[in-house]
Amino acid sequence: MGGRSWWQRLRPYVLVFDAPLALIIAALLAVGLVTLYSAGLAIPGKVADQLRNILMAVLVMWLVANIPPQTMMRLAVPVYAVGVALLVGVALFGVIKGGSRRWLNVGMQIQPSELMKIAMPLMLAWFFQREQGHIRWHTYVIAAVLLLIPVYLIGRQPDLGTAMLVVAAGACVIFLGGVSWKALGALGLTAAAGLPLLWSVMHDYQRDRVLTLIDPYHDPLGKGFHIIQSMIAIGSGGVTGKGWTNGTQAHLEFIPERTTDFIFAVFSEEFGLIGNLVLMVLYLLLIWRGLAITLSASTLFTRLLAGAVTMIYFTYAFVNMGMVSGIVPVVGVPLPFMSYGGTALITLGLGGGILMSIQRHSREVRTGVRL
Repeated sequence: MGGRSWWQRLRPYVLVFDAPLALIIAALLAVGLVTLYSAGLAIPGKVADQLRNILMAVLVMWLVANIPPQTMMRLAVPVYAVGVALLVGVALFGVIKGGSRRWLNVGMQIQPSELMKIAMPLMLAWFFQREQGHIRWHTYVIAAVLLLIPVYLIGRQPDLGTAMLVVAAGACVIFLGGVSWKALGALGLTAAAGLPLLWSVMHDYQRDRVLTLIDPYHDPLGKGFHIIQSMIAIGSGGVTGKGWTNGTQAHLEFIPERTTDFIFAVFSEEFGLIGNLVLMVLYLLLIWRGLAITLSASTLFTRLLAGAVTMIYFTYAFVNMGMVSGIVPVVGVPLPFMSYGGTALITLGLGGGILMSIQRHSREVRTGVRL
């Protein structure tokens, strides 16, 4: 073995985490566990289950961080194809829960739309890398079609929250791929013109969410009740908060889904404005580190993929905080690294692993030394 110790041989595979990114994610996970303990006081086992979810997410992050970007490129088309095939399977044979057909039984129940959050930007990044040097207007048309296929299938389930995340990630890749501002303006005008059509095909509960966003007090004891209670919880926290485990809105069960989608309301009530500012700083640092990795990426593929993963983190945080605060419609989007749940946390961990793999590869290119 050339006199190398076992540690020297294993070191490149063990020390793969990007230290700044890992510390930021660890801080968010710690804040999430503290908040989850309070939110789940009446629900035994939540913290233990979340610790298991975190271990699984960290394992996925480590495994993906060890995969070179070149291998990710080779996997892009098969992963996208499998993801679309599974979404078609959901449309044909999916399991219905709560009026939505989002799950597929393959010996165990899986939610293929979660896979597309990563498969979509992976596919588009591969496509633009392949087209590099001769990108034309039709390149963006093909990219838009590749994006719209899974978005359409996810929207039919219906799952507006996941569809938004897939659109955000895919649109980020197309934007970073060099689409002109004129084209973006045209797309924006087209989207605005299509709003009446979108309204006509929306489900009743989706329309109710938009109307509730405009005026939650038109039905304060019905459709607007939960968002009103969430806003009361956020406002009642004041500057310093009511103190850990002392939130009344959460513990009197006025806040819905307080361990998952509405965990930000619990945090705001107990830790107040100061706690929110600290949390905002952590998310800004997460986005900053993702953008720093994007800017230092050595290839178009890695730059587009890192940018898309960073956009996923931003969209998760913005949409969740926005819906809980009453500035965007309520959709099923968890707060990154804080909300209880296994599937979303593993997806976020996978994204973190992708960023760490790209950062590691970029350092190797700059230094010429395999880390």
